[in-house]
Amino acid sequence: MAKITSRSPLAPDAFPALPVIKGVRFATAAAGVRYAGRTDVMLAHLAPGSTVAGVFTRSATRSANVLDCQAKIALEPEAGDGAAILVNSGNSNAFTGRAGDASVQALCEAVSTAMDLPPSRVFTSSTGVIGEPLPHERIVAKVADLVAGLDEENIAGAANAITTTDTFPKGASAEIEIDGQTVRIAGIAKGSGMIAPDMATMLVYVFTDAAIAKDDLQALVSGINERSFNCITVDSDTSTSDTLLMGATGASGVRVAKSDTAFATALESVFLDLAHQVVKDGEGATKFVTVQVTGAASDNDARTHAIAIANSPLVKTAIAGEDPNWGRIVMAIGKSGAAADRDLLSIRFGDVLVAEKGWVSPEYREEMGAAVMKEPEITVAVDLGLGDGAATVWTCDLTHGYISINADYRS
Repeated sequence: MAKITSRSPLAPDAFPALPVIKGVRFATAAAGVRYAGRTDVMLAHLAPGSTVAGVFTRSATRSANVLDCQAKIALEPEAGDGAAILVNSGNSNAFTGRAGDASVQALCEAVSTAMDLPPSRVFTSSTGVIGEPLPHERIVAKVADLVAGLDEENIAGAANAITTTDTFPKGASAEIEIDGQTVRIAGIAKGSGMIAPDMATMLVYVFTDAAIAKDDLQALVSGINERSFNCITVDSDTSTSDTLLMGATGASGVRVAKSDTAFATALESVFLDLAHQVVKDGEGATKFVTVQVTGAASDNDARTHAIAIANSPLVKTAIAGEDPNWGRIVMAIGKSGAAADRDLLSIRFGDVLVAEKGWVSPEYREEMGAAVMKEPEITVAVDLGLGDGAATVWTCDLTHGYISINADYRS
């Protein structure tokens, strides 16, 4: 699982300048979880009174960390409790049986003791190789240094510490005015492969200085997740470790609710930005692809069709080869299992009408589609002509690079 040295061609020019979120501090360390000398652990501390919400993978083989976080998110914290998030890369602590549970317990106890927090307010995540015992003692040995090094301006370091096959750290932010005061949101994420979320994507941590009740925060996170992280796919594989945690510190003094449209819109922009960055860093990716399906019998049908298109190896390899093979779109729609009528179907590549009413458009020429396929960002739009159902999914192409990375993942 060596770090990938070549940066994705779809990567942003640089890590964004994220605002300081008062009430959150970060620290990183090189614990040697898998490789010596690599920064591979991140600790975030949330001030007393913070609320925490989360969504997690529904994988039947989810990690010990995920199971522990799920149990803790359901608890009602004591008034005034702070919280901590401890994350390691290099080892996912998944499919490790009772040893995995013991590792989580050891990590939570170490952080709890060092930070004077209830163990129920320590959340852990692990990402990396599956099926190998987590050398948690290496992380425990760094806890004191992590606590001593906590800094509200180290979110960029935290973003870098949680990466595995990522070619760039991922961050996004938003600032809005509510009742004349500034509210800030900032988030980081990791993810590059094993991306077909059934909740969120790999690891995502978002923070705000707004004050939000726990139930309202959970409702916001769950709802926006469905329109962002749950709408991306790189390779159709759902991780055992998928975790999205969000903390609200209340440090701004501005109280918001789930019904606050301005805050929800800003939060969704951060979720979408991070989700899109994950796709743009898809292992071996050279194209960012938006799949839009309209005219379906229902929104669920539209999503089913969109996922079928986005996950099709034949569609994805055609896009990698810049081949406007619209027949593969037709194939993916036909196999999805959702309602479709060949003679009502239309397909567009970007603004180019490729097919309509069950046949190639009379105005379409191959060179028109080929020109669209040369772009780094491509939209595939399908209208089924059956109803008002709609969905949008984001994916990337499938290249030889993906095979090279994953054929050599554990070395």
